[in-house]
Amino acid sequence: MNFRTLDLNLLRVFDAVMAEGSLTRAATALAMTQPALSHALKRLHQAVGEELFTRGARGMQPTPHAQALWPQVRAALASLRQALAPEEFDPRSDPVNFRVALADATAALLAPALVESIEREHALANLRFVPLTTRDPRPLVERAEVDLAIGHFPWVMAALQAQGPEAILRHARLYETDYVCVMRRGHPLAQQPLTLESFCEAHHLLVSFSGRPHGLVDEALAAQGLQRRIVLTVNQFFTAGLVVTRSDLLTVLPRHFLPATGYQEELAVQPLPLALASVQVEMLWHVRQDADPAQRWLRQRLLEAVGE
Repeated sequence: MNFRTLDLNLLRVFDAVMAEGSLTRAATALAMTQPALSHALKRLHQAVGEELFTRGARGMQPTPHAQALWPQVRAALASLRQALAPEEFDPRSDPVNFRVALADATAALLAPALVESIEREHALANLRFVPLTTRDPRPLVERAEVDLAIGHFPWVMAALQAQGPEAILRHARLYETDYVCVMRRGHPLAQQPLTLESFCEAHHLLVSFSGRPHGLVDEALAAQGLQRRIVLTVNQFFTAGLVVTRSDLLTVLPRHFLPATGYQEELAVQPLPLALASVQVEMLWHVRQDADPAQRWLRQRLLEAVGE
């Protein structure tokens, strides 16, 4: 590819198609007609010397080369945008789409205040929440598949702290809570102190976003040579709340997430009979978005939502 003759507008087209996954949505975002966007993609393919997208059942599918290029292209465009138009973002006149990866419970906690903020400011921001299905969201953020990842990521935080200023990801604490044992109000263990023995003898429900068959509780028990029987594993706090209210299963949830089950009034809460570190909910973003005014606006709205 001859970079000296490359039309840099083609990189904006590439970024939009990668972000939207659809020629129609990308054309709308760029205020272009779909034929014009298709022609631009053809020119880009000619300049690069290979196809960057293929048509699939779910829209335009990026090739491995495109996936490797996108983080660098998006970072370069963000830097150029910030250099040419620093601090220029008016939420009332600048349309912007945000994608955030988070658990259903976190979404239930944050969404009402976020929507209220958007409506109050008459902002043209659109939020897309996507499921958080991993304990390590760094690839999602690094590949720009999401703007923010929100959750409890103790191992990721430890790795970022070890990297120090060289880390390419940034983070901020949203709030902190603790784990509690949850059961239906009429459960036999709800009316007496919960011991480690009775906890291990009971049957359990595990909430696991990644689908792993064990969690932090099981690791803590294993350190003491103990284990519990997990009858059911689910990936949503709402499902967990429903099942627990209609069974004798115990589950372990962050205290702040109880309202997200939708069944808080039907649940009994007991202190855990074993020590677990607190739940530190962080938001994680790429350094390329650190100074982006729209991204800073979103992060500030999230901090305010936690306060509310």
